[in-house]
Amino acid sequence: MARIVIMGGGLVGLTAGMLLARDGHRVTILERDAARPVGDADELWRRWDRHGVNQFRQLHFMLPRWRADMERELPEVIAELEAMGGARTSMLSTLPDELTGGRRDGDERFETVTARRPVLEAAVAAVAERTPGLVICRGVAVTGLVTGPAAAAGVPHVTGVTIGEATVIDADLVVDATGRRSPCGALLAAIGARRPEEEKEDCGFVYYARHFRSPDGYSPAAMERLLQHFEGVSILTLPCDSGTWGVAFVTSARDKPLRALRHPSGWEAALKLFPTAAHWGEGEPLTGVQVIAAIEDRHRRLVRDGRPAVTGLAALGDAWACTNPSLGRGASIGLLHACALRDLLREAAPAEPERLACRFDEVTQATVGPLYRSTLEFDRHRLAEINGEITGEPYRPADPTWAVTKALYTAAARDPDVLRAYTAVAAMLALPRQALAAPGLVEHVMTLGAGGPRYPAPGPGRAELLDALAA
Repeated sequence: MARIVIMGGGLVGLTAGMLLARDGHRVTILERDAARPVGDADELWRRWDRHGVNQFRQLHFMLPRWRADMERELPEVIAELEAMGGARTSMLSTLPDELTGGRRDGDERFETVTARRPVLEAAVAAVAERTPGLVICRGVAVTGLVTGPAAAAGVPHVTGVTIGEATVIDADLVVDATGRRSPCGALLAAIGARRPEEEKEDCGFVYYARHFRSPDGYSPAAMERLLQHFEGVSILTLPCDSGTWGVAFVTSARDKPLRALRHPSGWEAALKLFPTAAHWGEGEPLTGVQVIAAIEDRHRRLVRDGRPAVTGLAALGDAWACTNPSLGRGASIGLLHACALRDLLREAAPAEPERLACRFDEVTQATVGPLYRSTLEFDRHRLAEINGEITGEPYRPADPTWAVTKALYTAAARDPDVLRAYTAVAAMLALPRQALAAPGLVEHVMTLGAGGPRYPAPGPGRAELLDALAA
Protein backbone atom coordinates (compact mmCIF):
# COMPACT_ATOMS: atom_id res chain seq x y z
CA MET A 1 0.00 0.00 0.00
CA ALA A 2 1.18 3.50 -0.85
CA ARG A 3 1.80 6.75 0.99
CA ILE A 4 -0.37 9.27 -0.85
CA VAL A 5 -0.46 13.04 -0.42
CA ILE A 6 -3.52 14.84 -1.81
CA MET A 7 -3.21 18.56 -2.44
CA GLY A 8 -6.63 20.10 -1.85
CA GLY A 9 -9.36 19.26 0.65
CA GLY A 10 -12.46 20.16 -1.34
CA LEU A 11 -15.18 17.79 -2.55
CA VAL A 12 -12.93 15.84 -4.91
CA GLY A 13 -9.88 15.75 -2.63
CA LEU A 14 -11.87 14.53 0.37
CA THR A 15 -13.72 11.94 -1.71
CA ALA A 16 -10.51 10.62 -3.26
CA GLY A 17 -8.92 10.50 0.18
CA MET A 18 -11.70 8.32 1.55
CA LEU A 19 -11.68 5.96 -1.43
CA LEU A 20 -7.92 5.51 -1.28
CA ALA A 21 -7.74 5.17 2.51
CA ARG A 22 -10.47 2.53 2.48
CA ASP A 23 -8.35 0.61 -0.01
CA GLY A 24 -5.56 0.49 2.58
CA HIS A 25 -3.37 3.41 1.45
CA ARG A 26 -1.99 5.90 3.99
CA VAL A 27 -3.43 9.21 2.84
CA THR A 28 -2.68 12.78 3.93
CA ILE A 29 -4.81 15.66 2.62
CA LEU A 30 -3.22 19.12 2.67
CA GLU A 31 -5.77 21.96 2.48
CA ARG A 32 -4.53 25.55 2.38
CA ASP A 33 -7.72 27.07 3.86
CA ALA A 34 -7.51 26.86 7.65
CA ALA A 35 -11.19 27.22 8.60
CA ARG A 36 -13.02 24.02 9.55
CA PRO A 37 -16.73 23.32 8.98
CA VAL A 38 -18.61 23.95 12.22
CA GLY A 39 -22.33 24.13 12.98
CA ASP A 40 -25.60 23.43 11.20
CA ALA A 41 -26.49 24.31 7.63
CA ASP A 42 -27.33 27.94 8.36
CA GLU A 43 -24.16 28.52 10.38
CA LEU A 44 -22.04 26.91 7.68
CA TRP A 45 -23.62 29.18 5.07
CA ARG A 46 -23.09 32.33 7.16
CA ARG A 47 -19.67 31.72 8.67
CA TRP A 48 -17.56 29.14 6.89
CA ASP A 49 -15.15 30.84 4.52
CA ARG A 50 -13.16 28.97 1.86
CA HIS A 51 -11.03 31.67 0.28
CA GLY A 52 -9.45 29.17 -2.07
CA VAL A 53 -12.82 28.38 -3.70
CA ASN A 54 -14.17 31.38 -5.58
CA GLN A 55 -17.51 29.65 -6.26
CA PHE A 56 -18.04 28.53 -2.64
CA ARG A 57 -21.36 30.41 -2.30
CA GLN A 58 -22.39 30.17 -5.92
CA LEU A 59 -25.06 27.78 -7.16
CA HIS A 60 -24.39 24.05 -6.86
CA PHE A 61 -26.40 20.98 -7.77
CA MET A 62 -25.43 17.35 -7.41
CA LEU A 63 -26.47 15.24 -10.38
CA PRO A 64 -28.15 11.80 -10.09
CA ARG A 65 -24.90 10.25 -11.38
CA TRP A 66 -23.08 11.65 -8.32
CA ARG A 67 -25.80 10.36 -6.00
CA ALA A 68 -25.76 6.88 -7.56
CA ASP A 69 -21.97 6.55 -7.47
CA MET A 70 -21.76 7.98 -3.95
CA GLU A 71 -24.45 5.63 -2.64
CA ARG A 72 -22.46 2.72 -4.07
CA GLU A 73 -19.00 3.86 -2.94
CA LEU A 74 -19.52 6.01 0.18
CA PRO A 75 -23.15 5.73 1.31
CA GLU A 76 -22.31 7.37 4.65
CA VAL A 77 -21.85 10.67 2.78
CA ILE A 78 -25.41 10.59 1.49
CA ALA A 79 -26.73 9.78 4.98
CA GLU A 80 -24.67 12.62 6.49
CA LEU A 81 -25.85 15.07 3.83
CA GLU A 82 -29.51 14.23 4.40
CA ALA A 83 -29.00 14.54 8.17
CA MET A 84 -27.66 18.06 7.59
CA GLY A 85 -30.76 19.05 5.60
CA GLY A 86 -29.75 18.01 2.09
CA ALA A 87 -32.75 17.78 -0.20
CA ARG A 88 -33.64 14.47 -1.88
CA THR A 89 -35.21 15.47 -5.15
CA SER A 90 -35.64 14.27 -8.72
CA MET A 91 -34.74 15.80 -12.05
CA LEU A 92 -37.82 14.14 -13.55
CA SER A 93 -40.64 13.28 -11.12
CA THR A 94 -40.81 16.82 -9.71
CA LEU A 95 -41.90 18.04 -13.17
CA PRO A 96 -45.63 18.29 -14.05
CA ASP A 97 -47.31 15.07 -15.15
CA GLU A 98 -48.20 16.62 -18.50
CA LEU A 99 -44.46 16.67 -19.25
CA THR A 100 -43.44 13.34 -17.69
CA GLY A 101 -46.52 11.25 -18.50
CA GLY A 102 -46.62 10.23 -14.84
CA ARG A 103 -44.38 8.05 -12.73
CA ARG A 104 -42.77 4.98 -14.38
CA ASP A 105 -40.60 2.11 -13.22
CA GLY A 106 -36.97 3.17 -13.45
CA ASP A 107 -37.60 6.86 -12.81
CA GLU A 108 -35.85 6.49 -9.45
CA ARG A 109 -32.54 6.71 -11.34
CA PHE A 110 -33.20 10.43 -11.74
CA GLU A 111 -33.21 11.04 -7.97
CA THR A 112 -30.42 12.92 -6.23
CA VAL A 113 -29.51 14.56 -2.92
CA THR A 114 -28.25 18.12 -3.10
CA ALA A 115 -27.39 21.17 -0.99
CA ARG A 116 -25.49 24.45 -0.96
CA ARG A 117 -21.74 24.05 -1.38
CA PRO A 118 -20.75 24.71 2.28
CA VAL A 119 -23.24 22.07 3.43
CA LEU A 120 -22.12 19.59 0.77
CA GLU A 121 -18.49 19.98 1.70
CA ALA A 122 -19.18 19.82 5.43
CA ALA A 123 -21.03 16.52 5.01
CA VAL A 124 -18.19 15.00 2.99
CA ALA A 125 -15.62 16.34 5.48
CA ALA A 126 -17.50 14.87 8.45
CA VAL A 127 -17.30 11.37 6.97
CA ALA A 128 -13.69 11.88 5.84
CA GLU A 129 -12.61 12.84 9.34
CA ARG A 130 -13.95 9.52 10.64
CA THR A 131 -12.10 7.47 7.99
CA PRO A 132 -9.20 5.34 9.34
CA GLY A 133 -5.93 5.86 7.50
CA LEU A 134 -6.86 9.39 6.39
CA VAL A 135 -5.28 12.50 7.91
CA ILE A 136 -6.64 15.96 7.00
CA CYS A 137 -4.35 18.95 7.61
CA ARG A 138 -6.04 22.35 7.20
CA GLY A 139 -4.18 25.62 6.89
CA VAL A 140 -1.29 23.86 5.12
CA ALA A 141 -0.24 25.07 1.66
CA VAL A 142 2.02 23.12 -0.66
CA THR A 143 4.94 25.30 -1.72
CA GLY A 144 6.78 22.90 -4.00
CA LEU A 145 7.29 19.40 -5.34
CA VAL A 146 10.18 17.21 -4.15
CA THR A 147 11.90 15.03 -6.76
CA GLY A 148 14.04 11.89 -6.56
CA PRO A 149 15.79 9.64 -9.06
CA ALA A 150 14.03 9.85 -12.42
CA ALA A 151 11.95 6.87 -13.58
CA ALA A 152 12.77 7.74 -17.21
CA ALA A 153 15.44 9.91 -18.79
CA GLY A 154 14.47 13.58 -18.71
CA VAL A 155 11.26 12.95 -16.76
CA PRO A 156 11.25 14.32 -13.18
CA HIS A 157 9.88 11.92 -10.57
CA VAL A 158 7.92 13.44 -7.67
CA THR A 159 8.63 11.87 -4.28
CA GLY A 160 6.80 14.30 -2.04
CA VAL A 161 5.92 17.94 -1.40
CA THR A 162 7.25 20.84 0.61
CA ILE A 163 5.10 22.86 2.98
CA GLY A 164 6.18 26.15 4.46
CA GLU A 165 9.78 27.05 3.68
CA ALA A 166 11.48 23.67 3.95
CA THR A 167 9.33 20.95 5.56
CA VAL A 168 9.14 17.85 3.36
CA ILE A 169 6.32 15.30 3.32
CA ASP A 170 7.36 12.13 1.51
CA ALA A 171 4.92 10.34 -0.76
CA ASP A 172 4.79 7.46 -3.21
CA LEU A 173 2.15 9.42 -5.13
CA VAL A 174 1.06 13.07 -5.04
CA VAL A 175 -2.48 13.83 -6.21
CA ASP A 176 -3.44 17.33 -7.34
CA ALA A 177 -7.06 17.98 -6.33
CA THR A 178 -6.73 21.76 -5.95
CA GLY A 179 -9.48 22.51 -8.46
CA ARG A 180 -9.80 25.28 -11.01
CA ARG A 181 -6.98 27.30 -9.46
CA SER A 182 -4.49 24.46 -9.54
CA PRO A 183 -0.87 25.66 -9.18
CA CYS A 184 0.32 22.56 -11.06
CA GLY A 185 1.77 24.47 -14.01
CA ALA A 186 4.06 26.59 -11.83
CA LEU A 187 5.03 23.63 -9.62
CA LEU A 188 6.03 21.57 -12.66
CA ALA A 189 8.02 24.43 -14.16
CA ALA A 190 9.95 24.77 -10.88
CA ILE A 191 11.22 21.17 -11.11
CA GLY A 192 12.11 21.47 -14.79
CA ALA A 193 9.31 19.26 -16.13
CA ARG A 194 8.19 19.51 -19.71
CA ARG A 195 5.16 21.71 -20.17
CA PRO A 196 2.00 19.56 -20.05
CA GLU A 197 -0.35 19.48 -22.99
CA GLU A 198 -2.85 22.21 -22.12
CA GLU A 199 -5.92 23.83 -23.63
CA LYS A 200 -7.21 26.98 -21.95
CA GLU A 201 -9.77 29.65 -22.88
CA ASP A 202 -12.40 31.85 -21.24
CA CYS A 203 -15.67 29.93 -21.42
CA GLY A 204 -17.45 33.21 -22.23
CA PHE A 205 -20.36 32.92 -19.79
CA VAL A 206 -21.39 35.15 -16.87
CA TYR A 207 -23.62 34.09 -13.98
CA TYR A 208 -25.94 36.40 -12.04
CA ALA A 209 -27.15 34.26 -9.13
CA ARG A 210 -29.18 34.61 -5.94
CA HIS A 211 -30.13 32.26 -3.11
CA PHE A 212 -33.54 32.26 -1.39
CA ARG A 213 -35.26 30.64 1.57
CA SER A 214 -38.84 29.59 2.15
CA PRO A 215 -40.50 29.84 5.57
CA ASP A 216 -42.17 26.43 5.20
CA GLY A 217 -38.97 24.54 4.29
CA TYR A 218 -39.95 23.68 0.73
CA SER A 219 -38.51 24.67 -2.63
CA PRO A 220 -40.75 26.11 -5.34
CA ALA A 221 -42.57 23.65 -7.59
CA ALA A 222 -40.71 22.86 -10.81
CA MET A 223 -42.65 23.90 -13.92
CA GLU A 224 -39.80 23.18 -16.32
CA ARG A 225 -36.34 21.63 -16.36
CA LEU A 226 -33.55 22.86 -14.08
CA LEU A 227 -31.70 24.53 -16.96
CA GLN A 228 -34.06 26.47 -19.22
CA HIS A 229 -32.94 28.12 -22.44
CA PHE A 230 -34.44 31.30 -23.89
CA GLU A 231 -33.51 33.85 -26.53
CA GLY A 232 -30.09 35.20 -25.56
CA VAL A 233 -30.11 33.84 -21.99
CA SER A 234 -30.49 30.67 -19.90
CA ILE A 235 -31.93 30.30 -16.39
CA LEU A 236 -30.95 27.83 -13.67
CA THR A 237 -33.46 26.99 -10.90
CA LEU A 238 -31.86 24.67 -8.34
CA PRO A 239 -33.25 23.25 -5.08
CA CYS A 240 -30.77 23.24 -2.19
CA ASP A 241 -30.90 22.19 1.47
CA SER A 242 -33.07 23.23 4.42
CA GLY A 243 -35.75 24.97 2.35
CA THR A 244 -33.29 27.03 0.32
CA TRP A 245 -32.78 27.28 -3.43
CA GLY A 246 -30.82 29.19 -6.03
CA VAL A 247 -31.65 30.97 -9.28
CA ALA A 248 -29.19 32.24 -11.87
CA PHE A 249 -29.25 33.98 -15.21
CA VAL A 250 -26.53 32.65 -17.52
CA THR A 251 -25.51 35.16 -20.19
CA SER A 252 -22.70 35.85 -22.62
CA ALA A 253 -19.81 37.95 -21.36
CA ARG A 254 -20.25 40.03 -24.52
CA ASP A 255 -23.79 41.05 -23.58
CA LYS A 256 -23.22 44.46 -22.01
CA PRO A 257 -26.92 45.42 -21.68
CA LEU A 258 -27.57 42.33 -19.55
CA ARG A 259 -24.95 43.46 -17.05
CA ALA A 260 -27.86 45.35 -15.49
CA LEU A 261 -28.76 41.97 -13.97
CA ARG A 262 -26.10 42.64 -11.32
CA HIS A 263 -28.57 45.02 -9.65
CA PRO A 264 -31.31 43.31 -7.58
CA SER A 265 -34.04 45.54 -9.03
CA GLY A 266 -33.07 44.65 -12.60
CA TRP A 267 -32.65 40.98 -11.70
CA GLU A 268 -36.11 40.85 -10.14
CA ALA A 269 -37.76 42.70 -13.03
CA ALA A 270 -36.16 40.32 -15.51
CA LEU A 271 -37.15 37.14 -13.67
CA LYS A 272 -40.83 38.17 -13.62
CA LEU A 273 -40.88 37.96 -17.42
CA PHE A 274 -40.29 34.19 -17.42
CA PRO A 275 -43.51 32.35 -16.41
CA THR A 276 -41.83 28.99 -15.68
CA ALA A 277 -39.17 30.58 -13.46
CA ALA A 278 -40.73 33.74 -11.96
CA HIS A 279 -42.10 31.99 -8.84
CA TRP A 280 -38.54 30.91 -7.92
CA GLY A 281 -37.94 34.56 -6.97
CA GLU A 282 -40.78 34.57 -4.42
CA GLY A 283 -38.86 33.86 -1.24
CA GLU A 284 -36.68 35.49 1.38
CA PRO A 285 -33.45 36.55 -0.36
CA LEU A 286 -30.35 35.16 1.32
CA THR A 287 -27.98 37.05 -0.97
CA GLY A 288 -27.81 39.96 -3.31
CA VAL A 289 -26.84 39.23 -6.90
CA GLN A 290 -23.65 37.16 -6.95
CA VAL A 291 -21.69 37.59 -10.17
CA ILE A 292 -19.14 35.10 -11.41
CA ALA A 293 -17.31 35.61 -14.68
CA ALA A 294 -13.98 34.89 -16.40
CA ILE A 295 -14.52 31.16 -15.87
CA GLU A 296 -11.92 29.14 -17.72
CA ASP A 297 -12.39 26.03 -19.78
CA ARG A 298 -9.12 24.18 -19.21
CA HIS A 299 -7.76 20.73 -19.96
CA ARG A 300 -4.31 19.68 -18.75
CA ARG A 301 -2.76 16.38 -19.82
CA LEU A 302 0.39 15.20 -18.05
CA VAL A 303 1.23 12.65 -20.76
CA ARG A 304 2.26 14.03 -24.12
CA ASP A 305 2.99 11.94 -27.23
CA GLY A 306 2.93 8.82 -25.10
CA ARG A 307 5.54 10.15 -22.67
CA PRO A 308 4.80 11.60 -19.23
CA ALA A 309 5.89 15.13 -18.38
CA VAL A 310 6.32 13.95 -14.80
CA THR A 311 5.87 10.78 -12.78
CA GLY A 312 4.64 10.43 -9.21
CA LEU A 313 1.96 13.09 -9.77
CA ALA A 314 -1.69 12.70 -10.84
CA ALA A 315 -4.30 15.42 -11.47
CA LEU A 316 -7.93 14.82 -10.47
CA GLY A 317 -11.23 16.51 -11.27
CA ASP A 318 -11.08 20.24 -12.01
CA ALA A 319 -7.29 20.17 -11.59
CA TRP A 320 -7.28 17.94 -14.67
CA ALA A 321 -10.07 19.61 -16.65
CA CYS A 322 -12.82 22.12 -15.93
CA THR A 323 -15.61 23.77 -17.92
CA ASN A 324 -18.48 26.22 -17.59
CA PRO A 325 -20.43 24.90 -14.57
CA SER A 326 -24.00 25.45 -15.83
CA LEU A 327 -24.41 21.71 -16.56
CA GLY A 328 -23.37 20.89 -12.98
CA ARG A 329 -21.01 18.07 -13.93
CA GLY A 330 -17.86 18.94 -11.95
CA ALA A 331 -18.48 16.93 -8.77
CA SER A 332 -19.82 13.92 -10.68
CA ILE A 333 -16.81 13.86 -13.01
CA GLY A 334 -14.51 14.29 -10.01
CA LEU A 335 -16.04 11.32 -8.20
CA LEU A 336 -15.85 9.14 -11.30
CA HIS A 337 -12.21 10.21 -11.81
CA ALA A 338 -11.33 9.42 -8.18
CA CYS A 339 -12.85 5.94 -8.51
CA ALA A 340 -10.79 5.41 -11.67
CA LEU A 341 -7.58 6.29 -9.80
CA ARG A 342 -8.50 4.01 -6.89
CA ASP A 343 -9.19 1.13 -9.27
CA LEU A 344 -6.01 1.72 -11.26
CA LEU A 345 -3.85 1.57 -8.12
CA ARG A 346 -5.06 -2.00 -7.64
CA GLU A 347 -3.23 -3.03 -10.82
CA ALA A 348 -0.49 -0.43 -11.35
CA ALA A 349 1.58 0.40 -8.28
CA PRO A 350 3.41 3.69 -7.63
CA ALA A 351 6.59 1.55 -7.66
CA GLU A 352 6.11 1.52 -11.46
CA PRO A 353 5.82 5.30 -11.88
CA GLU A 354 6.11 5.55 -15.66
CA ARG A 355 3.56 2.80 -16.24
CA LEU A 356 1.22 4.32 -13.66
CA ALA A 357 1.42 7.77 -15.29
CA CYS A 358 0.70 6.41 -18.78
CA ARG A 359 -2.08 4.10 -17.62
CA PHE A 360 -3.78 6.86 -15.64
CA ASP A 361 -3.74 9.05 -18.73
CA GLU A 362 -5.34 6.22 -20.74
CA VAL A 363 -7.96 5.55 -18.06
CA THR A 364 -8.73 9.27 -17.75
CA GLN A 365 -9.28 9.66 -21.48
CA ALA A 366 -11.54 6.60 -21.54
CA THR A 367 -13.67 7.31 -18.44
CA VAL A 368 -14.03 11.08 -18.03
CA GLY A 369 -12.50 12.39 -21.26
CA PRO A 370 -15.74 11.94 -23.28
CA LEU A 371 -17.73 13.75 -20.58
CA TYR A 372 -15.37 16.72 -20.65
CA ARG A 373 -15.46 16.88 -24.46
CA SER A 374 -19.25 16.68 -24.71
CA THR A 375 -19.60 19.43 -22.08
CA LEU A 376 -17.13 21.66 -23.90
CA GLU A 377 -18.85 21.14 -27.26
CA PHE A 378 -22.25 21.99 -25.79
CA ASP A 379 -20.88 25.14 -24.14
CA ARG A 380 -19.26 26.39 -27.34
CA HIS A 381 -22.40 25.83 -29.40
CA ARG A 382 -24.72 27.42 -26.83
CA LEU A 383 -22.46 30.46 -26.41
CA ALA A 384 -22.27 30.93 -30.18
CA GLU A 385 -26.06 30.65 -30.37
CA ILE A 386 -26.50 33.30 -27.67
CA ASN A 387 -23.99 35.62 -29.33
CA GLY A 388 -25.81 35.18 -32.64
CA GLU A 389 -29.06 36.25 -31.00
CA ILE A 390 -27.34 39.34 -29.61
CA THR A 391 -26.09 40.39 -33.04
CA GLY A 392 -29.16 39.25 -34.97
CA GLU A 393 -27.15 36.71 -36.97
CA PRO A 394 -28.68 33.23 -36.45
CA TYR A 395 -26.18 30.53 -35.54
CA ARG A 396 -26.16 27.73 -38.12
CA PRO A 397 -23.11 25.50 -37.53
CA ALA A 398 -22.06 22.73 -39.88
CA ASP A 399 -21.85 20.29 -36.95
CA PRO A 400 -24.92 17.99 -37.18
CA THR A 401 -24.68 17.05 -33.52
CA TRP A 402 -25.85 20.52 -32.52
CA ALA A 403 -29.01 20.08 -34.59
CA VAL A 404 -29.70 16.84 -32.71
CA THR A 405 -28.96 18.53 -29.36
CA LYS A 406 -31.38 21.36 -30.14
CA ALA A 407 -34.05 18.97 -31.37
CA LEU A 408 -33.65 16.83 -28.23
CA TYR A 409 -34.20 19.84 -25.96
CA THR A 410 -37.34 20.88 -27.86
CA ALA A 411 -38.76 17.37 -28.30
CA ALA A 412 -38.28 16.58 -24.60
CA ALA A 413 -41.06 19.08 -23.84
CA ARG A 414 -43.43 17.19 -26.16
CA ASP A 415 -42.80 13.49 -25.53
CA PRO A 416 -42.27 11.71 -22.17
CA ASP A 417 -39.99 9.09 -23.72
CA VAL A 418 -37.76 11.77 -25.23
CA LEU A 419 -37.84 13.66 -21.91
CA ARG A 420 -36.35 10.61 -20.20
CA ALA A 421 -33.62 10.35 -22.83
CA TYR A 422 -32.88 14.08 -22.41
CA THR A 423 -32.85 13.80 -18.60
CA ALA A 424 -30.51 10.79 -18.74
CA VAL A 425 -28.00 13.00 -20.58
CA ALA A 426 -28.57 15.99 -18.26
CA ALA A 427 -28.19 13.72 -15.20
CA MET A 428 -24.88 12.40 -16.62
CA LEU A 429 -26.30 8.89 -16.67
CA ALA A 430 -25.64 8.56 -20.42
CA LEU A 431 -23.87 10.27 -23.28
CA PRO A 432 -26.20 11.52 -26.06
CA ARG A 433 -25.32 8.62 -28.38
CA GLN A 434 -26.21 6.17 -25.60
CA ALA A 435 -29.47 7.90 -24.66
CA LEU A 436 -30.57 8.01 -28.32
CA ALA A 437 -29.45 4.49 -29.22
CA ALA A 438 -32.95 2.96 -29.46
CA PRO A 439 -33.94 2.22 -33.09
CA GLY A 440 -35.72 5.15 -34.69
CA LEU A 441 -35.34 7.46 -31.68
CA VAL A 442 -33.04 9.97 -33.39
CA GLU A 443 -35.46 10.26 -36.32
CA HIS A 444 -38.38 10.70 -33.90
CA VAL A 445 -36.47 13.41 -32.00
CA MET A 446 -35.60 15.27 -35.20
CA THR A 447 -39.21 15.17 -36.40
CA LEU A 448 -40.62 16.40 -33.10
CA GLY A 449 -37.87 18.98 -32.62
CA ALA A 450 -38.24 20.40 -36.11
CA GLY A 451 -41.97 20.84 -35.56
CA GLY A 452 -41.68 22.62 -32.23
CA PRO A 453 -40.54 26.03 -31.04
CA ARG A 454 -36.82 26.63 -30.66
CA TYR A 455 -37.39 27.48 -26.99
CA PRO A 456 -40.38 25.50 -25.65
CA ALA A 457 -40.88 27.41 -22.38
CA PRO A 458 -42.68 30.77 -22.65
CA GLY A 459 -40.44 33.78 -22.21
CA PRO A 460 -39.69 37.27 -23.48
CA GLY A 461 -37.83 38.10 -26.65
CA ARG A 462 -34.59 39.99 -26.33
CA ALA A 463 -36.19 43.39 -26.95
CA GLU A 464 -38.74 42.88 -24.15
CA LEU A 465 -36.04 41.76 -21.73
CA LEU A 466 -33.87 44.78 -22.50
CA ASP A 467 -36.86 47.11 -22.08
CA ALA A 468 -37.56 45.67 -18.63
CA LEU A 469 -33.94 46.16 -17.58
CA ALA A 470 -33.85 49.67 -18.96
CA ALA A 471 -36.95 50.57 -16.97
